[in-house]
Amino acid sequence: MQSTAIPTRAELVERARGLVPMLREHAARAEHKARLADEVVAALTEAGIFRMRTPARFGGYECDAATLIDVGIELGRGDGSVAFDVAAWWIMSWNVGLFPDEVQDVVFADPDVRICGTLAPTATAEPTTGGLRVTGTWAFNSGAAHSSWKVFSAILPTDDGALPIMGLVPSAELDVVEDWDVSGLRGTGSVTLSGHDVFVPEGRYIPIPALLQQQYASKRNAESTMYRAPVVGAVGAATCGKLIGLARAAQEDFLERIAKRPITNTSYERQIDAPVTHLQVAEATLKTDEAEHHARKLAAMVDGKAGAGQEWTLQERAYARVAVGRVCQLTAEAVDLLAGASGASSIYADQLIQRIRRDIQAITIHALNLPSTNLELYGRVLCGLEPNTFFV
Repeated sequence: MQSTAIPTRAELVERARGLVPMLREHAARAEHKARLADEVVAALTEAGIFRMRTPARFGGYECDAATLIDVGIELGRGDGSVAFDVAAWWIMSWNVGLFPDEVQDVVFADPDVRICGTLAPTATAEPTTGGLRVTGTWAFNSGAAHSSWKVFSAILPTDDGALPIMGLVPSAELDVVEDWDVSGLRGTGSVTLSGHDVFVPEGRYIPIPALLQQQYASKRNAESTMYRAPVVGAVGAATCGKLIGLARAAQEDFLERIAKRPITNTSYERQIDAPVTHLQVAEATLKTDEAEHHARKLAAMVDGKAGAGQEWTLQERAYARVAVGRVCQLTAEAVDLLAGASGASSIYADQLIQRIRRDIQAITIHALNLPSTNLELYGRVLCGLEPNTFFV
């Protein structure tokens, strides 16, 4: 049974680090099953990982962004799919903390609750007595098999046109489409969910434009430091750690192999003796270090401005996006460099480096992470132009 005391950052990091061997042990099974192992989810629950972005009044820890980075790194070292699902659950738990307090009372009755969700408004909502009726299909629901609730987005017609909304429904009220047959992040189980004429009561949906302007519906969380951040900052802080962890795991795996294998068709009996290996290790390490710099700079911005109660400028919001894109770009480059230097034997399915390479590629092409899109956004803002996205 978990202690009621809130663990320190160091304690949470140590718990996550202690899970790394288990996460690696179950990673191949998760890929095969296209979902996380129940044993892994149980271990994460016992470690308190799912409480990190839950409000304190429900038994949560209300962890800061720096702690998300540290724990995310350790989970990423263990398994990219686990780290991805956990980050998604952190983001959705934080989002539910923006809903009216009476909604939170229901959802967080279990402080270890897991909530899957997506931001793309691929559904329609129609007003009805006491709420809305929603019909639609949502792809990429990471961790759906182990989630009790689903955060959805939809378009609600209004007199002025249309309003994008974010809402909550119990996962049991939706249909599962078992379509998660992909090249990377297979263990996340990011299946499609669909619903027809699903009733969403009043209060369980909120306008997305208000959220993006930090006009949150919760009164009891208004003074919480964890919620004095824009959505873009909270999402970015939850995202970055796993990428660094994956790159660190790739480096650990590479260094483990190079003292045991030759470079075929050369006189090098040990790869570790070749100068090219030294160059590759140095460059990959620096790329990962540079990625960590951006992750920690973003976390410091989120925590610092929240602690001081300061508003975010448009440039800072755009930096939150570009920082994630830069972390993706640099860690992907580091992993590609190491994977390319690992020899033909590294492509076997039981080799860690090939899974890391596929997972980090899948993370990098996520719509909110794509380096080219985020660089363009940051450049537009630096040039004094308006953003070309709502998510900033």
